[in-house]
Amino acid sequence: MGSVEAEDYVAGRRSRDMNRRDRLDSLLATRDLEAVWFARPNSFTWLTGGSNVVDREASVGIAAAGYDGESISVLTNSIEADRLGDEQLPAEIEISTFPWYESSLAAALADRSPQPAAADVEVPGFEGVDPGALRQPLTDADIGRYRDLGTDTAAVLEAACRDCRETTTERALAASLRGEFARRDITAPVMLVGGAERAPKYRHFPPTDAVLGDYALVSVTAEREGLHASCTRTVAFDSPDWLPDRHDAARTVDATALDATRTVASRENRAGAAGEVFEAIREAYDAVGWPGEWEHHHQGGAAGYAGREWIATPESEKSVALPMAYAWNPTVEGAKSEDTALVTEGGIEILTATGDWPRTEVEPPEGDGAIARHDVLYR
Repeated sequence: MGSVEAEDYVAGRRSRDMNRRDRLDSLLATRDLEAVWFARPNSFTWLTGGSNVVDREASVGIAAAGYDGESISVLTNSIEADRLGDEQLPAEIEISTFPWYESSLAAALADRSPQPAAADVEVPGFEGVDPGALRQPLTDADIGRYRDLGTDTAAVLEAACRDCRETTTERALAASLRGEFARRDITAPVMLVGGAERAPKYRHFPPTDAVLGDYALVSVTAEREGLHASCTRTVAFDSPDWLPDRHDAARTVDATALDATRTVASRENRAGAAGEVFEAIREAYDAVGWPGEWEHHHQGGAAGYAGREWIATPESEKSVALPMAYAWNPTVEGAKSEDTALVTEGGIEILTATGDWPRTEVEPPEGDGAIARHDVLYR
């Protein structure tokens, strides 16, 4: 691979890269590997800061980034090398190529990489690797970029919700959101817009030509530079009588999930597990008068270089790490509460917040202090 040291390959990001290098060094040593490669877009970005995406429907990018214990390098086909070098990757990263007409990325990796090796995609003779575990917890540089993404995501979503009308169609609102996100170099892998007809019936509502009507739930997962931020806002024009109570129930469960995340992750004696947070969520649904409601929709989990690095389930043993982003998304029959929050030893910071949307301090039933959660915007 090249001679560029991993901690030097992006100027000004030394602490972030050393953190990544430490994790990768541990992986190589533990599994007795000579190299590890990442071709899935989110992990490629995690390692290099650049993008290997051309076809957004493809689960594997057009380049792989590898680490051999000394340096970072990239392997791609002869079509992409110049563009990646000019626009996506630091000059210090060595790029190797193979003729696009002679091989596939997987075959080229098998032929050129030091071995034994592992990859996050199927490569002949390689072991597999779970990149999600390597991406947790977040580094200082991740957190700084996450704050920017969260603020931008909330600003776009809230502005669109303020501008829409009862007669706006779900598709028109979604199109407006995608356009504004694009202006900020943000993509939206998840875009859900449910008006008064569909939001009470379904938990997921890809936009249709239906008008919003009395109220709307708008949920997005936004991505920039590999990081993902999810949030939901509710806007009401002629609010259904039941909406305030159901929204209050959902946001109480949401606050409980955030509080439990901090509590479980901060224990000194043992690492907390996602199943413990899920138990607090289940008990919160009971406390707000909606027992069993959790069965109708997943409740969210850790966020980062995927919309959800993991989703909590009743028996999940996934580690609740700090510092880490979490996006919990409880629903109660037509109501939903969701933001992406940074949870650290020091507290809970809502990343997808602008300060311009109405909020209420919510006290979890068994919590250790109030947490600000977003209200319905009544128009």
